[in-house]
Amino acid sequence: MDFPTFLQRIPKVDLHCHLVGTLRQQTLAELALRYGLALPRPAHALYDFADFYDFLDVLRLAASSLRSGDDFARVTYEALEDGHRLGNLRHAELLFNPQYFYPHGVTYRTMIDGMREGLAAARSDFDVSALLVPSFDRMIDARGAMQILDDILAYRPDEVIGIGLDGAERSGPPARFADVYDRAGRAGLKRTAHVCEDNQTLEEAPPRHYAICRDILGCDRLDHGYNLLADPAMAARARDEGLFFNTCTVTSVTRNLERRRASIVQMVALGLNVTVNTDDPVMFKTDIADCYQRLFADQPQWGVAQARLFSVNGVAASWLGQNEKASLLESFKLELASLENELAGTVL
Repeated sequence: MDFPTFLQRIPKVDLHCHLVGTLRQQTLAELALRYGLALPRPAHALYDFADFYDFLDVLRLAASSLRSGDDFARVTYEALEDGHRLGNLRHAELLFNPQYFYPHGVTYRTMIDGMREGLAAARSDFDVSALLVPSFDRMIDARGAMQILDDILAYRPDEVIGIGLDGAERSGPPARFADVYDRAGRAGLKRTAHVCEDNQTLEEAPPRHYAICRDILGCDRLDHGYNLLADPAMAARARDEGLFFNTCTVTSVTRNLERRRASIVQMVALGLNVTVNTDDPVMFKTDIADCYQRLFADQPQWGVAQARLFSVNGVAASWLGQNEKASLLESFKLELASLENELAGTVL
């Protein structure tokens, strides 16, 4: 077993994965045909994005192809199946935007019940656990987000664990959603938000957004965080507060791939708590194992110890209950020890 294979086989958690970004090309083509949706370009090139905003447009188009409970069950199951098959995914927390589906007559309960069906089937077939994180695209206003939160709070099966905030930060600075996040927190929901994303400029996604997400939104963890590096004082605060950043090795903007990996490496070097995730794996032509392998290919000095840390960080940063988290962590440690012994034997 070589080291890339070791990285592929270690147990993993994916905490930053958008459900609509997991649609297989064939699945999307079939669903689009079913609902009479026109693709903006040929299916084979659909995920060849011109820029970050082109990606967001395609993401929303994919969302419009999910309209029935069976659709949600199918794509949820396929997302977990692909993660397990390609990279030994053991737990995921899937983000989805209810506002994408409402215009097509899809009720919130239809979404949740469909996804729960997919989660249960994947748990049975692959022993992969998962939770759901309904999120707000920043293009919505605070009133619209509050109306979505009404639905979230009215139907709260155990799988719905928290809320998120995504989309272009220039469209909706985090402070706009303060009341929404305050209400969600008082109701016992966990909170995360996309912040300081490097596909946007420092003016659009500035380091100060970290402080807003912590002090005003009360976030328990954050997604991305790369632009934070532009402000050493803010980065130091984030390190001292110990929040986990759910980073993603691969991005829709191909010219930014090298800078993205370098930013994650710098975040680790500064002592920030970092996890490795997929974001939109199929749309980005990646998977959870590939995300690990690309990151480590640039840092051969990291080796087994860093791989182990990323693996267990995923468990630590998850929103699983205390008992489930402890059980998963123990299984990860046993599996990691076995794989490390196998790798050492191969090297010897």
